[in-house]
Amino acid sequence: MRSNRHTASPLSTTFVSVSNMVRLIQRKGLSACLVGVADRIEQEFLRWEAFDKSARIACHSADGVVELMPIADDQQFSFKYVNGHPKNHRFGLPTVMAFGLLADVETGAPRFLSELTLTTAIRTAAMSALAAKKLARPNSRSMALIGNGAQSEFQALAFRDIVGIRELRLFDVDPAASAKLAANLQGQGLEITVCASTAEAVKGVDIITTVTADKTNATIITPEMVEPGMHINGVGGDCPGKTELHRGVLEMGAVFCEFEPQSRIEGDMQQMPADFPVTEFWEVLAGRKAGRVSTEQVTVFDSVGFALEDFAALCFMRDAAAEFGIGEQIELVPNNPDPKNLFGLLGSQRAQLKRAA
Repeated sequence: MRSNRHTASPLSTTFVSVSNMVRLIQRKGLSACLVGVADRIEQEFLRWEAFDKSARIACHSADGVVELMPIADDQQFSFKYVNGHPKNHRFGLPTVMAFGLLADVETGAPRFLSELTLTTAIRTAAMSALAAKKLARPNSRSMALIGNGAQSEFQALAFRDIVGIRELRLFDVDPAASAKLAANLQGQGLEITVCASTAEAVKGVDIITTVTADKTNATIITPEMVEPGMHINGVGGDCPGKTELHRGVLEMGAVFCEFEPQSRIEGDMQQMPADFPVTEFWEVLAGRKAGRVSTEQVTVFDSVGFALEDFAALCFMRDAAAEFGIGEQIELVPNNPDPKNLFGLLGSQRAQLKRAA
């Protein structure tokens, strides 16, 4: 659904705060949000050529990264602000914090401003599960989940609802993280096993999902761990100098990504030469390129997160907020009776202050 940009006041901006997003997800249902965002991502990826696309803008530091992720079609522009700071637990802060905006292309007017920390967790899990639905073996039922932090519950439930995963094998270098995840997933229809190592967790599974946070060139999954027919969903390798997969894993099968110019810089494929063959996932959805070609083939989705996924998630949440009447109208930019006299707005404010005094 496209924005109804002229139905409200000329500069009406709907704001969905964290507390209102919690209400929205509770009203809609987390499963419905995961499935709905996945469906919206697929819908927008099938319009791939309609979008003005670019790699995200990133400012890196020793402790993390702060990024802006813009994209637009001919009617709507969106951006997401997001950080990635793996050591934030020292300050009692989340590793990832985000917010985002939808605006009219015709006028530039901001229409929808929202928290995106919860929404990013949903869209990342939805993207992972959508890719696995198209690339993993049919009837895949078991998954190893390596990295059991803030993203892990969303990944587990998205794979349950979209792919049909029923057996989950967990490992994290922090046992408390795995215990937290196992406790949160009790009663969710998943058979859960907490493992003592990555190698133990991945043995015999259909799908491996890695969601680790450390900003290092790690090799969490190595070739000897990978069995014929596995699908590997690499989520945590998402900026320069941050990887999860040994390069030998990428050489074992077909590699798929979101937006190749960004993924070659940020993904696990940053380890590979410029001519290393990869396929953008939208081409699989559109039927232009093959996905999995045999049950024995190893497939890898080198996920870094792309702005079109956030565009889709923002559109889904905007529509859901309208459905339930959740959100508030805020004055994000001046709604000036005389748009050519911005300075005059200061004069009217002074007059109001004098009257109030």
